[in-house]
Parts: sequence; structure tokens; C-alpha cells
Amino acid sequence: MMNKDSAVLQGAFLLAEKLCLPASLSSLQKADWSRVGHPVLEAVREICRQEKLNAYPTTTSASWIKKVVCVVWLKLLCRETGEDVEVAWRENPFFPLQNSLPEVNHVVLLEVVKSMAAAQTFTSFLLHLPHSQICTELERLVQHVRSSPVREDDAQLFLQVWWELWKGLDEGKVGGEDSIETMFARQLTHLSSKSSSLSPRAAKRLKIDPSDLPALSPPTDILHILLQALKDIKDHISTTDLCLQALSVSLDALYTTFLIDQAVILSPKEKIHILSKVASIRERNDEKLSPELIREAQRDLRASHTPSQFQASRMKLGEALKIITELAQFWQSSGLVKACDSTNPSYSAFKLEQSVQRVLTALQKADVPETTENILRGLLESLAFPATESSPEVKARVTAIIISHRLDDYQNFAMLFASEKSWAACEDHWVDCLEKNQAAFQQCDTLIKLTSTLMSKLHSERTNLSYCRKLMKVIADIFSALSLKDKNKALAAMLRLSSRGFFGCSVPSAVTDGFEQELNMAFNCIIQGGGASAAASQGNLNTAVSLVARVAFQNPEAAVKSCCHSAVFNKGAFSLMAKILQQLPGLRGQRERKDETQNDGEEAEESVGEGTDALSGSGLFCRCLQDIIRTKSLAANEKEQLLKCLGLLMMPVMTVEGEARRQSFVPPQEVVNIFVLPNLSTMGQSFFDIELSLQLLHTALSVDIQEADMSRHWVLDCSPFPLLYVLSQLLNQTLRCWEQPSEGTAYHWSMETKELLVSVLTTLGQVVGAEVAAVPSSWSRALFWLYNKMEELDWTVRFHLKPVWGEHFKNEVPLCLLTVCDLPEQEWSGLDLPQYGQGTGLLAWMECCSISDSLQSTMLSHLSLDQRRLDHVGMFSKGLLVALTQILPWCCVSQWTRLLRVLRELIISGRLHVPFSLEYVEYLPLLDLRRFSCELRLSVLLLRVLQLLCGSSCSHWLSADGWAHVGRLYAHAVREMMSSVRAKLPLPSSGALTSPKTPALRDSNPSCASIRSPKTSKDSHKDSEQAEDSPLKSEESQMEEEETVPCQEVLFVLSQLFCHVQHIQVMMPGGQCEQLFLSSLEILSHYEAIMAAFPQSSSPLESDNTRHFFSTITDNLENQEMKAVLQQKIAQLVSSAA
Repeated sequence: MMNKDSAVLQGAFLLAEKLCLPASLSSLQKADWSRVGHPVLEAVREICRQEKLNAYPTTTSASWIKKVVCVVWLKLLCRETGEDVEVAWRENPFFPLQNSLPEVNHVVLLEVVKSMAAAQTFTSFLLHLPHSQICTELERLVQHVRSSPVREDDAQLFLQVWWELWKGLDEGKVGGEDSIETMFARQLTHLSSKSSSLSPRAAKRLKIDPSDLPALSPPTDILHILLQALKDIKDHISTTDLCLQALSVSLDALYTTFLIDQAVILSPKEKIHILSKVASIRERNDEKLSPELIREAQRDLRASHTPSQFQASRMKLGEALKIITELAQFWQSSGLVKACDSTNPSYSAFKLEQSVQRVLTALQKADVPETTENILRGLLESLAFPATESSPEVKARVTAIIISHRLDDYQNFAMLFASEKSWAACEDHWVDCLEKNQAAFQQCDTLIKLTSTLMSKLHSERTNLSYCRKLMKVIADIFSALSLKDKNKALAAMLRLSSRGFFGCSVPSAVTDGFEQELNMAFNCIIQGGGASAAASQGNLNTAVSLVARVAFQNPEAAVKSCCHSAVFNKGAFSLMAKILQQLPGLRGQRERKDETQNDGEEAEESVGEGTDALSGSGLFCRCLQDIIRTKSLAANEKEQLLKCLGLLMMPVMTVEGEARRQSFVPPQEVVNIFVLPNLSTMGQSFFDIELSLQLLHTALSVDIQEADMSRHWVLDCSPFPLLYVLSQLLNQTLRCWEQPSEGTAYHWSMETKELLVSVLTTLGQVVGAEVAAVPSSWSRALFWLYNKMEELDWTVRFHLKPVWGEHFKNEVPLCLLTVCDLPEQEWSGLDLPQYGQGTGLLAWMECCSISDSLQSTMLSHLSLDQRRLDHVGMFSKGLLVALTQILPWCCVSQWTRLLRVLRELIISGRLHVPFSLEYVEYLPLLDLRRFSCELRLSVLLLRVLQLLCGSSCSHWLSADGWAHVGRLYAHAVREMMSSVRAKLPLPSSGALTSPKTPALRDSNPSCASIRSPKTSKDSHKDSEQAEDSPLKSEESQMEEEETVPCQEVLFVLSQLFCHVQHIQVMMPGGQCEQLFLSSLEILSHYEAIMAAFPQSSSPLESDNTRHFFSTITDNLENQEMKAVLQQKIAQLVSSAA
């Protein structure tokens, strides 16, 4: 369809055709264009709504200029190929306008291009042609330029087309599928395919102007065509500016064709140095600094440093150089090449200066005659180019244009823009560019450059506070838009710059106050928004991570301190803070690592206190956490949160995509070096208590971070041998923890601490032992140092380090142990210890049994006892009772558990004789108690031990805490015996274990293994079969089943246990041991559950007697509250048989 503008253009061409009469536009000569072309140019100006056609048209005018050139050119090509009109009107998108125009020739096309200043448009279409046709069209252009009359604008057109060819297609202006260039290329392909399949008859009809025929053998060397043409028209180049353009274009063509084989990469700083000079020169020549101007300057620069796409095939470097030097000499002799005006340098002169310098530099490596080089050098000197400088303001403006309009390489220019502090002096313009183009600065390196610029502004003497606050917000906004991966890169880079971010030096309070408000608001949103709950959604977590990351980039130290404070002091927030920090590994910072080649023996002799030196390589989190807890004492729940938070942060995770392997936010060695080593070495003087330090060490050792490719364990970075020695010293101090501490004692030990110490020392010993076993020769010095240090400690401590010693040393024990244990001399040796006199062998033996499972096994297997001699068994049993009384109060739970295992083994094997006396029953029960023999004997043994311990000769041994600990150990033994009893008579259902009225008990184990009790009746099997066959007898079968299970035996055992527990509770000083009270409740609850599950286990009379008996026993308790609760529970023991 034809529109108004198309009709105007059609009318103009028809008018031009009329002005040609009696000739036509298809036979127009160059000289006649000035007479007939006026209507066409006027129409184009009218359509483009421009008074003057120039090099930088508007979008609308550029589109029409392209359309005019395209339509005229296609008109020519369609005539040459003889396009079928019947096909064209359907397939050619330009057919309506193209068909409405009169026939034209190449003179019309090229004069239209020249008159409309459309060299760039013409070249963009030219570049869509095949190489051979490009040569043909260039020949036509050259022929047109050389034809009379030759004017300056002809040479100008020639040079412009040449340089546009070298610049290549303008990617910024080439559109998509619907662009004019694409449609032109598509139509060109269509015409080529049609012309190759023309019939002979169609070929006869095709008539072409002889002047338009291409040469029979057009040269394929484009540079040769262009240089020869320039040589032909050299006489018609009559101005200095055009002469300089010609030399510049030809030298750049030579340079990019012969002297480089790959693109010369210029840094953004080098580029802006050139581009800003171009801008300065153009502005002096009254040209407006515009994006189009800068874009074209960039294209010029790129074309000058990129190998030409039109490589020479026939022409050689020497030939091309000879033509150019001859042209230079010719124009120099004509007076056209002369010194430039220093006050008003031209762009052509500047370009030529750049071109000559590039060629001269490249020719130094090329094999060319020296005379040629001298000619060019003389040309450069004769021009006397003025020094062109540009101000920082111009550079900033040019860079801002590149960034704002996303011109070539804008992201690298953004980095340059961010880093040039002199440009930032233009504050409003500089910040305005940042604010409007934030996406261009969303790169880590660019962001850090911006940050450095801001910091220099903040620390300058004259600080514009409003400007700095605005800049801080812009930078924070840019950071917030980054991906999580890039945020972490930026945070890591910021930490390398300053741990305090923007506020590395003193900053005006007006700036810091604003940040403090943002920081507080961020953490208030996280905590008050429910983020501290365990059920926080992934979306909430992502928001929290973004908030923390934003403030952390501005001031990493302040943000991490807030994380530490929330993790420790906000209830339940430790988990969320750990998750947030794990998402931000960029805040880990850089850590120094000890030289792995350091000799371990040398390290062993260092003081463990030197762990504080590791602070220089510590992470930001640990430093911040240390600052917080140093200034404030922690409550128990706060210590627990601290421990849990560090435990989570030490766990290796892979939360950020792209990480090579899992990493801990806080490496265990860092925690140990900062929070454990210094505190253990300065006991009582540190801000950490010993137990918390040990808990941290235990947690660190429990973290599995070892990778397959790691050559050594992280513990080796924590002075492992001094650490083992200090832990051994501490364990040695806990061995007499119930003794009254002397004045000035730094720390009062608890059994919980001892238990923790034993666990930590064992684990650490195993880790270090594995490293020693791998390369024993490297550790000999350290091993001997540690072994010698251990001589001053209790002999039992050394056994905790058995994995470290390996086979290097014998096991040293008191001499008395060798009298009761047959141990091989090759592995064992005796120590003459004054505290182990005659008759203390069993005490040493039991101490060994409590240390470790392996040592316990050795002691049991090598015990010297002749079971055939009753006097020996009796003496052994009495001695063991005394030894157990001596060792019991000093055992931690793990040691006591081992001793209970030893006692069971001795009782079952018959080596330990414990007579069971019926102290709490009037008559011998008719029950089979053999399967419960071990539990009953063990209970009696413990009763005897406690009777001894509570006797007048021993009761002064322990403090109130010591007696409480003994009660806990006995309660632990009762729970073990209860578990054993449960296993021998499982209840029918777990619901029957605990009555609805029974208080919930700790450490109970309601689930038991099912053990079927054997029948005692001879006819039991037969009765069982009958029960299965007859449903009517099911009730009888159930009653018989109850008679065969040991329910009465279990009730008897439970009653004995209850009496023993009550007896001991009454005996113990104070009589108010809560653990024994809870054990009594547990026994009563299970007693009630058995009675409910097996109604025939106790008759109403028996249950009444039991209640009366239990109440009588309980009456001896001093604590009235405990007595009332127990008697209430006893009152519920009613037989279901009633």
C-alpha cells in the first residue's frame, strides 16, 4: 500500500524523469544530476521533516533515507536480473514503491546517496552483498567518482564509503527480522537465485545499459581497488582536511590489512583518553557532544585496531605502502599537508596523527625499506600536531554518555567511571549518572571501585554530607541488586578493603547515625518478623539474608556484631543467624594458615597461650563475638545459644551455587585457637569459663569437615600437643573434685566438667594418634615432650592418651595392680606410688576398668583369681566392696557405666560373691528368682557400698555436691537395673507402662525387648493348643498365661529395689536426693503398670500388704513433700483382681 510520503517520493522521481526529457533517468549522466535531482532531494527533506540532510539524522529520517536507497538500488538490481512482475508483487515487500518509480541507473543511486549524506546507509547495504558483487559495486562507485565533473564531495563520498566498509556493519543500527537491511538482504538472495535460473528467452528480453555492465574480470582485492582509485583522484583532492582524511583512511586500511593479525586490545582508560580528545575537538568545531557522535568515534577506534575483514590476496605490503607514500609526497608538494592550526585542531588531523603513529610503531617490526619509513616520519613531523588535551570533566561526560546509552564496552567504562576520583569532583553530574544507571555498575569490581571513591570522599577534609549520604544509598542499592553469589564476592572484596566498610576512618556523625538507624531497623525486622522461629520460610530467610548483606557491605564489622548479639542474646535467634551467615560466606574474610611444613616437635614446645596470636588470621565473626562476650557476662541460656550457634557455623555447608566444595563459615581450628586455647591457658582470668571452652572444643572435634584430599587434620593447626597437656592437667585436677578447694582456687570443678574433659581428651587423643601413626618419625620429639610432662600427673590420666602413645611406651601402673592382675611384662611396668600401698591392688584394678572399654576388657581377662578356692573368692569380694566404696564418688557417669558392666560380668561369672539376704520380707517367697539373680545381687552390693560410704568412717569424705553426685550415680544404676527387669517382662502395650496419674519420669525406657517366658506346667503345650481350638477357653488360657510369665517375680524384684532405694535415701546425709526420689517414683509406676497388665499377679490382700509395707518404709523419709508424693503413689497400687 502506498502512503502519503511514498506518493511524495513517487511524484518527485516522476518530476525528475520529466526534467530529463528527451532523455530519461535510466540514462542520466553525472553532470545532469544538478539539473534534475532537486525535486528528489526536496521530497526526501519533506518526508524526513529536516531542513538539511546531515550525518546524524533522526530515527524517522534515517528510516526513510534507508528506504529510499534500498528501493532505488533494488530497482536497479531487479532490472539487471529481469525480475518477473507477476512474482514480485507478491514476494517483494518494497514492490509498491519500487514499481511506482521510473527506471534509473547507477548515477541516480550514487548521486542520491551523495546528496543525502547516506554513505553509511549505502555501505550497510553494500556489506550485505557477496564479496564479488561488492567489488563490482565499488568499481561502479570508483567509475562514478572519476567521471566528469569530479568535485570534492565525490572524493568525500568515496572516502566515507571506504571507511564505513572498514568499520563494518553497525550492530547498534542493524535491526531484527523486519529491518530494512534484513529485507534487502532477503530480496537480494531471492534475486540471485532467480537470475541463476533464467530461461534463454528471458535472457533475450533483459536489456541493460552498456555503461552499467561490470568489468569482465573484476579484481577481488578490495584494498587494491580503493588505493588505485585514490591514486586516480588525487588531483581532485584540493583541501587540507580532505587530504588528511584520505591519508588517515589509507594508513588505517594498510595497518589493519597487513600489520596486525589480531585485534589490538585497548584498556578503557586508553579508549577514554582518545574519545575525550575527539569530543573536545568536535566541541571546539561547534559540534554537539551526543551519543551518536561518541558511538561513531568508538566505531572509528575499533576499526583502527581490528584486522580488516577484506584481507589482500594480490597486493603486498610494499606495494600498498609505496602508493600511500607517493600520495603523501604528492599532497605535501602541493601544499595540502601542512602544520595544523594549534588553536583549532581538526578531527582529521587528530585521526591522521593516531594513524601515522600506529603504522610507524608497527613498521619497526616489518621488513620495509627505511626510506619509506622516513617519508612517513617526515610527514608526521611536518604536520606538527598540536597537543590535544581533555579535562577530567570532559572524560566524565563522555564516559557518562557511554554508560547511559549502553554503548560499546559500557561495563568496563562503568568501572573506570567508578574508580577515577578526579571525575567525582563533578559531584552532581557524577552521582546523577550512578543513580540513573545502577544496572551498569552491578559488578563486584566496579562496586568496590565506587566504594573506594566514596571512602576517599568521606575521609577528605571538606566532606559534602548530603552528597556522601546520597552516594552511600546509591552504592547500597547497586549492591542489593546483585545476585547472592556476586554479593558474596563484593563482601569478600569489601573485607579486604576494610572490615569497617565505608567507616574505616573517622566519619561525621551525621553519616554514621543514618547507618545505625538502617542497621537497627534491619535486625528489628528480622527478629520481630518471626524470623527467629524454626519454622521461618525460605522466603523469609532470603529477605533476612538480603537485609543483613546490605548493611554488612556498608559496615561488615557492625553487621556481624549485630548477628553475634542476636545469636547470643535473642532467644531462639541463633539458628536463623547461623543460616544467614552460612548464606554469606563472603563475610568469612581472609585467614592466615600456619605453614604446614612447620616441625611438629618445635610446635609442641610452644605455650598453648600463643593461640591468641592466631587472631591476626581470625575471621571477622570470631573477633566480633569475642568483643561482645568480653564486655558482658553470659547467663546459662546465652552460653547455650552461643555454643549452638558456633556449632552450626562450624558445620561445612555448600549454600552458594558454584562453590567448589563444602566450607564452614567458622572453621573449627579458628574457634579452638580463639575461644579455647587462650582460655584454658589463663584459667580464671578469661571471659570464658572452662566448661564452655571445653564444650566448644568438644563441638569442634565432633564436626566432620575432613575432605578426601586434605593431607592433615585441622587439629594440627591448634598446637595439639600443648593442648593435650593442658587438658590432661585439667583432668588431673578433677580427680579430687570433692575435696575442699584451697583459698585462691580459680575454678571449682564439677563431675559434668570431668565427663566433658574425658570425652574431649579421648577424642583429641584419637585424632592426634592417627596423625602420629601416619608419620611416626616426624612426631618423636613431640611425643617424648608430652610423655615427660605427663609424669607429674596422676597415672590414670596417661591412659586417656593411649591412642597417642601407640606402641612407643609401656603401660605404667601401680605395682600393687600387678599383684591382682597377670599382665605381660613386655607391655606393662609397675610404678612405686606411695598412695598405693599393700591391699590397694583392686582399687587400681577398678580404676583401670573405668578408664576405657579396651582397658576394661584387658583387666577382666587378666584378673588373677582362683574361683576353686572359696576363701580367695570371699577375700576378692570383700576387697572389691571396699574398692568400689573408695572409687564410686570420684566416677563420672561414663566411668560408672563401665564399672556397672564390670560388676555384672563378675557376678554372672561367679567371681564376685554377693549373698542375697531377705531383709525386707518376713517369709521366703515361693518364686523362681534365678533369672533376676544378677539384678538382685547387684542391688544388694550397691546397698552395701552405700552403707559403707554413709557410715561414720566415710561420711565426712564428701561435700553436699559430692553426695548429690553419688545419688545421681546410684539412680543411674537403678535405671539400668530397671531396664534389665523390663526386658525380661515386656508389658503388653506401651500405654500400660505409665498410669495416667503417674508423673512423667526422666530417663525411663518404656519400650522393652519382647522375651517370652517359659511355661512351668507340663501340659502347657497341650493347653495352648486347646486354647487355640476353642475360643470359649480363651479366658482360661489367658489366666494360665499370666501364671506362667514372671510377673510375681518382677513385682518382688521391684519391691526389693524400692526398699533399697528408700533405705539409701534415708541413710544419705540430708536425705533429700531428688534423683533417688525420682527413681522411687519410677519403680512404683512400673509396679503399678505390672499389676494393671497382669491382674492375677497380686491378690487384693497382697496389694494391701504391699501398700502398707511401702508406706512404712517411706515413713522414714525426712522430706515431707517427697514422702507425701510417694505415699500418694503407693495408695494407687490396687490389684485389678479386686
